[in-house]
Amino acid sequence: MTPLASSFRALAVALVLVASVAHADTLRRFALVAGNDEGGSGTRPLRFAREDARKMHALLLRLGGVAPGDAKLLLDEESRDFLAALAELEARAREAQARGERTALLVYYSGHAKDGSLRLGDSRLPFEDLKRRLSGAPADIRIAIFDSCRSGALTRTKGARRAPAFEIESGAARDARGLVILTSSAADEDSQESDALRGSYFSHHLASGLLGDADRSGDGRVTLFEAYSHAYARTVADTAASTAGAQHPTFSYDLAGNGDLVLTDLRASGEGLLVPGAAPPGTYYFVDPGGMVVAELDKAADVERRVALAPGTYRVKRRLPDRLRIGEVQVQRGRAAVLEEARLRDAPFSDDPVKGVARDGGAWWTLGFSGTVQSFFDAPTRDTLFLSVGLLGVEAQLHDYFREDWVWGVDAAVGGKQAVLALPTLAGPGYRYSVASLGTTLTSEWPKGSLAPFVGARMAYLMMRRDFQDEAFPDQKFAMFSPGLVAGVRWNPLPRLHVTGRARAHFFQYTVDEQRSLGYWELGALVTYQP
Repeated sequence: MTPLASSFRALAVALVLVASVAHADTLRRFALVAGNDEGGSGTRPLRFAREDARKMHALLLRLGGVAPGDAKLLLDEESRDFLAALAELEARAREAQARGERTALLVYYSGHAKDGSLRLGDSRLPFEDLKRRLSGAPADIRIAIFDSCRSGALTRTKGARRAPAFEIESGAARDARGLVILTSSAADEDSQESDALRGSYFSHHLASGLLGDADRSGDGRVTLFEAYSHAYARTVADTAASTAGAQHPTFSYDLAGNGDLVLTDLRASGEGLLVPGAAPPGTYYFVDPGGMVVAELDKAADVERRVALAPGTYRVKRRLPDRLRIGEVQVQRGRAAVLEEARLRDAPFSDDPVKGVARDGGAWWTLGFSGTVQSFFDAPTRDTLFLSVGLLGVEAQLHDYFREDWVWGVDAAVGGKQAVLALPTLAGPGYRYSVASLGTTLTSEWPKGSLAPFVGARMAYLMMRRDFQDEAFPDQKFAMFSPGLVAGVRWNPLPRLHVTGRARAHFFQYTVDEQRSLGYWELGALVTYQP
């Protein structure tokens, strides 16, 4: 054999070995991600469970090595849909194993849990049944993450802990096998949401960690236990002063073999934000145009950090003792942007882009402007006596003062139009018809994510006038109290901005020429802002 042929043969053998190792390290990943704001009877709707699921699904596709075809996203689905999706992914994992591929199955759930079961709408999925199903799932590694109240009941087994007090041997998870369960809270604790974060504390810090804040080794990869350790510490710290008390995530593990599983590769997409080592130390917050805190980054002095932000424009904040440093950064697809300290500016705390809609356990105000159409049900009345008009008004609302999700409001509105008198016995004089309304409303809301349907009662004081152009006709005025009902839905597109659509129905006794009851309706929109 010639030296050249020998070299080619050696190269071929090396390539085969490399391919074999690469195949051994390849881990086919499957993900089932579910979020449900509803938990059926005995529960209050959550605000951000579906949003947490959407964020986790997008993150796993972008950085977690999960192909779009190997991921399922369920929003507000029931237990039978959850189990059907799980069965489909199990079948695909079984086929991959038959081809010699190593597999990992990740299940994430954000929603209600109560009485030993996940509560998906009106359906139930018992903890023990789900845990038994995951234990026998046809995947080398099974990871289950549950963000729900009292989910720590799932880890009440040997190996369950609160704090991350162990370390798996470093390196790729080449031969690791088994089941890991992470939960957002202990078995006797509630899992808490934050209006400021627009999500649950645990899911927010888990996602922020997977974007780079948990990468303490600086190798550009976030492992399972780096992510959990980060989420644990930040969740406990953020909830320690809340009215519900500190929330303690838990884990249980039953893993054999060596190696820690890499959950996200910060270099996978190529894009993101680099915070250079020369940047000042501190905690950096990254806020998207909708006001959502997408990620946080805790930077030490002289340490370069990377956060794998998706393409887009973000506001950056770093809090100093007496002021803020804020600015804007743009991340382009496939490129890593660099945060430049010189492009940040000093700002007072009042310009803080990271603020909540409501304080935990406290009341809050909104102020705004309204536009309304008022019209009477009776056609002769609205054609000749009290005309249909548009009203412009102002309104103040006090939320969560009397009771959680109760709203007390006071409003004032005015409107009018030019008209010509058209009575059966008299016609012709022109006049100005005007309406002034003062009202107070008490409503009860049912928040569902960014939407909050509501119903309630209202008492209004109406003042109507006719001011005639012809001095031969005396001006007329009429005033009365008018009780009514109100219903509608409030939408929260931004952290402190609310848009409300509503309908009102009122009545009053008209006693000028005869005793009769008149009813009217109002359709309107309200835009409010929380100072």
